[in-house]
Amino acid sequence: MMWQLLLGTVLMLALSVVFMAWPRSARAGEQQTPAQLFAERMDLLATARDAGELAEQDFDSAANELKQQFLEQEAKAVQLKASQNSWRWYGGLSTALLVMVAGIYSWNGHYRELADWQLAQQKLPEYGERALLEHGEPLSEQELARFGLALRTKLARDGDDAAAWFLLGRIWLSQGFMMDAIDAFEKALQMTPNRPALLISYSQALLVVGGDDKLAKAGRALARALTAEPDNLDALSLLAFVAYEKGDMAEAAAAWTILLDRLPTTDPRYAVVLEKLQALGHEVSVRQERLVLLTLDVDPSLRQQYPDASVFVFVRQPDGPALPVAAQRIPVPAGELQLMLTEEMAMQPGWTLASIDDVEVVARFSPSGSVDDRQGSFEVVSAPQLFSDGKVQVSLRLKAE
Repeated sequence: MMWQLLLGTVLMLALSVVFMAWPRSARAGEQQTPAQLFAERMDLLATARDAGELAEQDFDSAANELKQQFLEQEAKAVQLKASQNSWRWYGGLSTALLVMVAGIYSWNGHYRELADWQLAQQKLPEYGERALLEHGEPLSEQELARFGLALRTKLARDGDDAAAWFLLGRIWLSQGFMMDAIDAFEKALQMTPNRPALLISYSQALLVVGGDDKLAKAGRALARALTAEPDNLDALSLLAFVAYEKGDMAEAAAAWTILLDRLPTTDPRYAVVLEKLQALGHEVSVRQERLVLLTLDVDPSLRQQYPDASVFVFVRQPDGPALPVAAQRIPVPAGELQLMLTEEMAMQPGWTLASIDDVEVVARFSPSGSVDDRQGSFEVVSAPQLFSDGKVQVSLRLKAE
């Protein structure tokens, strides 16, 4: 696109020079000089006079007229010479015009925007992978702006798309364009009205803008998110802040109390929520983080027979969901090993050791090192245990069959 614009500029300058110089070029095409024409015609007049074909008086009149023509031709010759010398001036002028146009275009033109737009189209898949799947380095501010440009182009070309509007809203939210972000989220919600991540992002933008109407919308959106995912800690945290901004301290305290019970003590939000509750005058005892202490004894022959094997240790709720509340993978040891599983080892936010009161501990031996490989794998499971002072102590043994 940029080279086409520059080519057009050069062609316009060339045409301008041609049109200005055309009359001078035409005059330069004459081959006889005024002196040659004058001498030739004077010879003809003299021949006619000597032959008696022309009277003396007519000869004088014709000679005077020829002299006048000669002077006019001399003037034309001078002008032609001047026009030939002026070609350098026109060349310099053209160069100056070209430099000036290029300078103005580089200062005020849109070729950078065009280049960014083309680059954004090429890198849209890459930007999507880095933003959504966290492949590679995080997007820089410039790359984020290009990502937004590519998404707007995609929406204009292909029509509405819930995922594209959601991503564009997240970009505008991070850039501080709150009203634009709200508009983008609302367009996405028209197509996917119950997506928790979308509802939470929409509520964030509404909370930043503030105002009774926006806070009411944020509260309704968060209620829908919690209906879809009751254990979503982000939605619960935002719901508490919405209630706080509305002046409903009782609802805010209730939400923060629930959130505090579900957050690991190592979560950065734990200290913030604790401070908020204490500021509201609520007596809150700092919860001790829950731990599972495991003594694992592995038959040395297992390590000798399967040196590349792994042991998967996880904690789950007895007769509850299959998803563990804590998990750890270790190379197969030889002999006894002490392990500690904490709330930080959760596989899903909001589903941690703090979420349940009774646990069972599982140690699974995998010869291939893969948790999904059942061939040759076996496991041992502890009896259900209750937390005592925030701890559970268990001993398990893995032995060759």
